[in-house]
Amino acid sequence: MGEHLGIVEILGIAGSVSLLSGWRLYLCVLATGLAMHYNVLPLPENLKSLQVLANPWVMGTAGVAATLEFFADKVMWLDTVWDTIHTLIRPLGGALLALAVVDPGDPATQAIAFILGGGASLLSHGGKASARAVVNTSPEPFSNAALSTVEDVATGGLLYLAYSHPVAAGGVALGLALFTAVLLVMAWRVLRRIFLRVQPEPAVPAAPEG
Repeated sequence: MGEHLGIVEILGIAGSVSLLSGWRLYLCVLATGLAMHYNVLPLPENLKSLQVLANPWVMGTAGVAATLEFFADKVMWLDTVWDTIHTLIRPLGGALLALAVVDPGDPATQAIAFILGGGASLLSHGGKASARAVVNTSPEPFSNAALSTVEDVATGGLLYLAYSHPVAAGGVALGLALFTAVLLVMAWRVLRRIFLRVQPEPAVPAAPEG
């Protein structure tokens, strides 16, 4: 990364991190902290606010939470419970990460980043939770674990791409947003069909006796 990032790169990174936080908030915090701690991710001056993630206490807490999430997310229906609990936590975490990325000397930009970061995290969280609800209707448990593993790998890879190639970060954010929107639409349609199928048939009134 260069010594200074432009507004396009900053917004791309903020958007990417926020969207990925809706999938794996704790992994985003832990991976970013570890990368900075071991100098894999040298930050330019206008991203120094993220340095707090390299604090051992922050990394330790994120590590414990990421481990719990790793296992909880691979158990059928337990993942849905976990997602429900994190409906507020993930958007708030994504908003705070986006806030740390933008220039602290510009309150207006920080306010916009906080709002949009929270919205982006909520969008990706909703897409993830909806997709999992659909997968959980399958009687076999393997597709759930496989999908969770794909999310783990994708989150780590896309997070690295966003930080190491800031110009591409905007493309990552846009791709994630479109993918999440498609997931939401598809999941809603599938869940609607399932709901309509399990609804009881309306009772037919008996014909009056002659």
